[in-house]
Amino acid sequence: MDDFSHPLSSGRGSRGEGHGRSDWSGSGDRSGRPDRSGARRDPKDLAQLASHPVDGRRVIALFAPHRWPLALVLMLIVASSAVGLATPFLTRELVDHAIPQQDVRLLLILVGLMVGVAVVTAVLGVLQTWISTTVGQKIMHGVRTDLFGHLQRQSLGFFTRTRSGEVQSRLTHDVSGLQGVVTSTATSLAGNVATVVGTLVAMLALSPTLALLSLVVIPPAIFVMRSVARIRREATEKRQRALAGLHGQVEESLSVSGARLSKTLGAGEQLADRFHDTSAGLLDLEVAAQIAGRWRQASMGIVFAIVPAALYLVAGLPVTGDGISIGTLVAFVALQAGIFRPVMGLLSVGVQVTASMALFSRIFEYLDLPVDVPEPDAATARRLDPGAARGELRLDTVSYRHTGSDRDALSEVNLTIPAGSSVALVGHTGSGKSTLASLIARLDDPTSGKVTLDGIDLRELPAADRTSVVGVVSQETYLLHASVRENLRFANPAATDAQIEQAARDAQIHDLIDALPQGYDTVVGARGHRFSGGEQQRLALTRTILRDPKVLVLDEATSALDTRTEAAVQEALARVGRDRTVVTIAHRLSTVRDADLIVVLDRGRVVEQGTHADLLARDGRYADLLAATGASVGSASVGSAPVGSGSVGSAPAPVAA
Repeated sequence: MDDFSHPLSSGRGSRGEGHGRSDWSGSGDRSGRPDRSGARRDPKDLAQLASHPVDGRRVIALFAPHRWPLALVLMLIVASSAVGLATPFLTRELVDHAIPQQDVRLLLILVGLMVGVAVVTAVLGVLQTWISTTVGQKIMHGVRTDLFGHLQRQSLGFFTRTRSGEVQSRLTHDVSGLQGVVTSTATSLAGNVATVVGTLVAMLALSPTLALLSLVVIPPAIFVMRSVARIRREATEKRQRALAGLHGQVEESLSVSGARLSKTLGAGEQLADRFHDTSAGLLDLEVAAQIAGRWRQASMGIVFAIVPAALYLVAGLPVTGDGISIGTLVAFVALQAGIFRPVMGLLSVGVQVTASMALFSRIFEYLDLPVDVPEPDAATARRLDPGAARGELRLDTVSYRHTGSDRDALSEVNLTIPAGSSVALVGHTGSGKSTLASLIARLDDPTSGKVTLDGIDLRELPAADRTSVVGVVSQETYLLHASVRENLRFANPAATDAQIEQAARDAQIHDLIDALPQGYDTVVGARGHRFSGGEQQRLALTRTILRDPKVLVLDEATSALDTRTEAAVQEALARVGRDRTVVTIAHRLSTVRDADLIVVLDRGRVVEQGTHADLLARDGRYADLLAATGASVGSASVGSAPVGSGSVGSAPAPVAA
């Protein structure tokens, strides 16, 4: 009874599988499908639509390029329903003529036609599924690639504010749900409408009297089933909430931390009583849910007994049964049994539409996110030949404030970094060093002012030109789960093996790679776990060298390394930095001492700048930072002393520091 099967259904359920059956099943618990018969709109879907409404025209625009294949799907659904409705009429002829008259020729023809109807509806169903699935996949592909590209253009601030799981869910689960909108929701609606209309027409053609009776009996029968289903759903929801509470108590009380808390507070008896009360409440809810489920099955059984019985009664009474043959009655009962499922599907169409629109809302919400760091318009963009770039950087009255912050991370910074020079940014943690570096790499745009590269505002440079000139090596490296060669070639897909090996030599890691079991074809493992921190840094440096940038930004690239490893990386950096503009967020004093220009930041402002000797002579903020390290200025130990919190930025700092 859960599938509204009936001994006289004449096989019409096969057509319902394509569109009606997915809408609601008799029991969500056993089938795994949702019970739509008493469904209501999900509050989460309603909240999503309230926060980000969806314009129906925008949804239609997604389907517009596929209007002809979708029209064909609609035609196939209508044709399948029309062909399937021939079965009751063939049944009537069999019962009224072929079988009683022992007409073998007519019997063979009718049986053959019944088989033919089944074959045709099956073929039409396969074609419908193929076309609708193809359309759904094409729409998914378009939306998925658009969404991925749009998210890639978001600033780093978006990814720091948003959970990665949420981004992945929108990009995979929500986009995949578009397939269901095409193959399930849309085709279900069309199929149910076609089936209901066709069945009603066939009922009237078979017997207007029985059709009138069905129109009177079916609505209250559906009302009873929906009411009982609603009661069952409510009971099930209460049981699920209580069960979740029980699981929560088990997790809280019987975990290591929970057990320690219970024993130290002497709360064991209290927790046991609480668990007892929750379990007792769950007992009652389980019984109520099971009884509600049994009532649902019972009500369906009663309905399926009453409706055919009423039809038999009307057909058997002399007053109303005149002219109704046995074959007509059998065919009509089969039609009546098959109309419940599509009618119930139509009654839940509001729930399906709301769920589908909420799906579009979640996708469009991300597609509508403004891009904080947009690409310049093609008409206004200025090009910069990487081979001709000099690498001069200027910050002109630059200020920057993080979203939601009440103060500037950088305030009216004016700074000129000559081409080919090495500049060190120093200051306490939170002084704005990494923020300044992120603006140079245009990971963010200044709130006011501008950053220029060779006199061109970075906002006017296309990303391809900017990233070819400005390279970044940060504290946190990221290696793909691929071979060493693929990781390195990720920076420059056109790089030859010889260029890759030369870049690795420049970064002083070629010998280590060459000694690996498969050399450059060795898989680095998830997040590069095969390599140490210093080795990962040198691999990241190799990638940057392959791009051959004129400007190199080192954002605390060696802060997490031990002294010996850092010395190897610093030596590689020194070799790579020749003839380049190098901007370093300082970590070790050796880097600070050797820089052409040292810029001291404090609370987002440039408070000092000059060479190591000049700043020491001033005996100002820079000298205070050196003194805070506890090292003797000018001694051999100064070169290796870390400049930490309270010193010069040894603490790992994110780009948005």
